[in-house]
Amino acid sequence: MKWTRKRDNTKKETFKLLYGKIATDMLLLFKKQLISFLMINLLQQIKSRRLALKLKQNDMPMRIGICRQQYQRLEAKGNPRLDTLELIAKGLNSDVMLIPKEKLNAVLAALESDGSNTSLPHKQPDHSAEQQKLSDDPWEGLLEDGDENDNGN
Repeated sequence: MKWTRKRDNTKKETFKLLYGKIATDMLLLFKKQLISFLMINLLQQIKSRRLALKLKQNDMPMRIGICRQQYQRLEAKGNPRLDTLELIAKGLNSDVMLIPKEKLNAVLAALESDGSNTSLPHKQPDHSAEQQKLSDDPWEGLLEDGDENDNGN
């Protein structure tokens, strides 16, 4: 009887170890697939952005300062370092940013509603009044030291 219990416990431990190993392997495989998917998605975004700007792969090295072969490799299957990714984004008139998951749908909706799908809408300061003022008197404020109420005193 004791031998049966010991053997049953050994079987249970073996099954626990086996299932634990299978679960760990499955998690590692899932993690690798997720990273691969995210990298492919990122590489597709880089290529899509380049094409949207009507740029060729040969145009990118001059824009970002890396050799043509390195850029082609990165766009095809690369795993760019963060600083290289920032250079590529800058060359594509874009920014690298982390988007919280809870805001992702709003960001994607904003990109979709943009139509051109080229960038997030940024609020630009309104300089129209300032431009009108300069066109009326281009010399205004040129010799002032910043204090308009000083009147030279």
